[in-house]
Amino acid sequence: MNNKQNIILIGMPGCGKSTLGKALAKRLGRDFYDADDVIVEQEGKTIPELFAISEDCFRDAEVRASHTLAAKQGAIIACGGGVIKRPENMAILKKTGKVFFIDRSPDDIVSDVDVAVRPLLKEGRQKVYRLYEERITLYREAADYCIVNDKSMEEVLHAFEVLIRNI
Repeated sequence: MNNKQNIILIGMPGCGKSTLGKALAKRLGRDFYDADDVIVEQEGKTIPELFAISEDCFRDAEVRASHTLAAKQGAIIACGGGVIKRPENMAILKKTGKVFFIDRSPDDIVSDVDVAVRPLLKEGRQKVYRLYEERITLYREAADYCIVNDKSMEEVLHAFEVLIRNI
């Protein structure tokens, strides 16, 4: 994989996009960007504030952030869990990067993530299963590659590095 291409991370809330992305960026000497941080910076509102207006308001902000992030070179970008809900986001991001779906089972997510702090997961654990069912096909269709997050962080990072080297 060429060093100018971005590594785009997609997947469910709590699948490990930010955690793995930061660690991978450190190992590969690349910049890391969390799409939610870019949205907050660009919009001047928190994610919950944007969702309080409407989900569409947040999704519009996400499209604007996708343009900003696609302009980066050689970055590792952790996208929000619902980025795949707008096909234009994937089209924008794929212009300058490869998309990696971090697939983590809903069982692992609910046992590990504080659902109370995730805007779309406030409805409780069952929402994780519902979202996974709703989105799994979209994640798979959008992804150039899939990384299964079902081992230790070290093992998943190693698998990720091997995959990137072989692209």
